[in-house]
Amino acid sequence: MPITRRLVAAGLPLAALVPTLALAKPAPDFTAVDVDGKTRSLSEFRGKTVVLEWTNEGCPYVRKHYSGNMQGLQQAARADGVVWLTIASSAPGKQGYFADGAAAKTWMDAKGAKPTTLLLDADNKVATLYKAKTTPHMFVIDRTGAIVYEG
Repeated sequence: MPITRRLVAAGLPLAALVPTLALAKPAPDFTAVDVDGKTRSLSEFRGKTVVLEWTNEGCPYVRKHYSGNMQGLQQAARADGVVWLTIASSAPGKQGYFADGAAAKTWMDAKGAKPTTLLLDADNKVATLYKAKTTPHMFVIDRTGAIVYEG
């Protein structure tokens, strides 16, 4: 089943499309540091389907979806060759902030999360680029680098 159908079938809400970031437009490239301290960029995954998932461990909706639903989606998508990038954009002192990669890994391990990696975006650069304001907020980027789902 394609990843967009899986997201909808899992009960993740379909948000109104953001007019300035219309579907089937090129996904903005970015760089961010992952939980292992490695700088990652969207462009390194060109030619693959990529899911961007914004998370906040304190958000009640994230908690609901991390009761098994999100982990199953992550695992199935990765088995299909999809790159799943979970992004934590909470600022220091705010709900959902991870002080470092070790704290993020502890949360991922406790929840059984299965993304390709978790990116730390405390300065909100990636969230601002994508206009991600809620959690979970998700984008699917196809193999050509175009946004084909937002919700």
